[in-house]
Amino acid sequence: MQTASANTCERMGRSQELHEFKRGTVIGCHLCNKSIHEISLLRNIPRSTVSGIITK
Repeated sequence: MQTASANTCERMGRSQELHEFKRGTVIGCHLCNKSIHEISLLRNIPRSTVSGIITK
């Protein structure tokens, strides 16, 4: 039997990492001089994630 805290931990796990293809499309858009906002809207991912990918 699971406790309430165990259920909470299962639901609050880390978010999934982006697949290599999705990362590549973000980089491709950046190289084509798209803004972070435009890339975020095109790929439907948060601006902070787009910024992090570009920074890395």
